[in-house]
Amino acid sequence: MSIRENLAANLRRLCKDHASVSAVCRELGINRTQFERYLQGQTVPNKATAKLICDYFRIDEAELYQDPGAPEHRAPGLPPISESLFNQMIRPPAPSIAGGTYFTYFSIPARPDLLMRSVTFVRREAELVTFRRVTGWSERRGSTWARARGNHYGVAISRLNWIYFSGVNRRQTGEPSLISVQWAPISEPVLTGKAMLLTEAGPAFVSVIMRQDMSGIRPRHAIRMAHVVRLDDPGIDQLVASLARDGLG
Repeated sequence: MSIRENLAANLRRLCKDHASVSAVCRELGINRTQFERYLQGQTVPNKATAKLICDYFRIDEAELYQDPGAPEHRAPGLPPISESLFNQMIRPPAPSIAGGTYFTYFSIPARPDLLMRSVTFVRREAELVTFRRVTGWSERRGSTWARARGNHYGVAISRLNWIYFSGVNRRQTGEPSLISVQWAPISEPVLTGKAMLLTEAGPAFVSVIMRQDMSGIRPRHAIRMAHVVRLDDPGIDQLVASLARDGLG
């Protein structure tokens, strides 16, 4: 395969974990028509654009252009520690959670009347469960929580009846996050637990409630709903509001 073909195949693979190619273009600030030329193997980006793409996907430039069918290179004499750690993280049992769209609500320190609503896209591939969580994209410029915008990617694992969502923010801050939830002992399927998140005051431990969307909402619409909401907002999930008031998150 040529370099252009390698680039196209690798970009298509990388974009699969995102809501859409258009979303990737918006986040990168690259013209969609130009990006489509990369995807079709018609041209390659210049050095500055290639670095922008690599920083966004968190890969090396060599990986951007490598043969997608080539075996992973390993330095001789070094143990494959990355592979070992990853295999430990995803070892069975797999989380008891279906793939789909989940609205994820976080309590806000010192503001019991508000919740931060995020949207989590969960994907199952056999025993591997991965996710993308988007936070705060709809906040007004200058709002306190607009600076807490997130675009977290990671894996979900199950240990001792808890589901752990471990991810890293792909936005500039690049901070890790950890959510631990379990199915609430109620008739409705809802996950409750705790989360460690980065706020403008530093790391904070907050309550979290997750509930799957069953309406078939489009990803773009769901992302527009990822912002701060009031508990008395008539449009908020009433079960979530009740659990938040009772402190069950």
